[in-house]
Amino acid sequence: MEEERTGEVFSRMIREAESICILGHIGPDGDCAGSTLGVWNYIGNLCAAEGLSKETKVYLEEFSEKFAYLPGYDRICHDPDEGKAYDLCIICDCADDKRLGKFLRYQKLAKESFCADHHITNNGFADVCRILPEASSTSEVVYDLMEPAYIDRKVAECIYTGLVHDTGVFRYSCTSRHTMEIAGACMDFGIDFGEIIDDSFFAMNLNQKLILGRALSEMQSLLEGRLVFSYVSAETMKLYGVTNKDMDGIIDELRTTRGSLCAVFMYQTQNRQYKVSLRSNSDQVDVSRIAQAFGGGGHVKAAGCFMSPSPSQNIEKISAELRKQLEP
Repeated sequence: MEEERTGEVFSRMIREAESICILGHIGPDGDCAGSTLGVWNYIGNLCAAEGLSKETKVYLEEFSEKFAYLPGYDRICHDPDEGKAYDLCIICDCADDKRLGKFLRYQKLAKESFCADHHITNNGFADVCRILPEASSTSEVVYDLMEPAYIDRKVAECIYTGLVHDTGVFRYSCTSRHTMEIAGACMDFGIDFGEIIDDSFFAMNLNQKLILGRALSEMQSLLEGRLVFSYVSAETMKLYGVTNKDMDGIIDELRTTRGSLCAVFMYQTQNRQYKVSLRSNSDQVDVSRIAQAFGGGGHVKAAGCFMSPSPSQNIEKISAELRKQLEP
């Protein structure tokens, strides 16, 4: 469906629905938070301007308090409402329905569903989809779906946050001229863009700094330095007083290792599995293919999956997949 046509459908679905839920993926990151709350604020503006009354909720797992500045953060529902069904389910930044976690039921029960995403592995699981793998972020995708009249500073703060986090502050190759044009448009609303970058992307508390130091001090390399990796066990996380929400930023530090083509970071979750993040520094390496081999997905340069409770076995398997790309 063409972009202009999809935008019309998006607007129609919002106006016709009496109740709307907005979902994102498990383990929400900056783009997930920014795109979902951006849509929530946008719908609120549209309804206020047109005199419409709708029940609209965002459902996401708990995530980092560093995003608490986002308008609507305190209104997010972290647990499902039993027996609740909505006319419209809007899904942001989620490549497949399994990634909706405990909120999957809302998509299944909704009369209609709309998915906005930029993951190349998205198979179009919603009724209507706008999937742009070439986009920098889902925040970029949803911004282009919005009617400009209903975009304000609150929406802009959310969209800008999503752009910042999925582009690594506009450093990654997914950053385009259009990405920067949207960022500029958001800045025109008077958002504190410097504070958003510093507080949500770079700032860490003491325990986060300490676990980052531990992960860096124990990093290793394989394949003649082309692969660098590190991992943190559940026991180590407990020792440092950190949780899953404190693992942000570690993979990005590994990624900047000079000479490496691929970076991998693993941390252990409550069910003893390892959450694996992969980053590519080279056009030779498509980490989405590696993640897909283990039931995950993502982008060419950034992807993730879950693997077994054995870091050594995991990195051996990842190395084997990487070799397939480097030494065909």
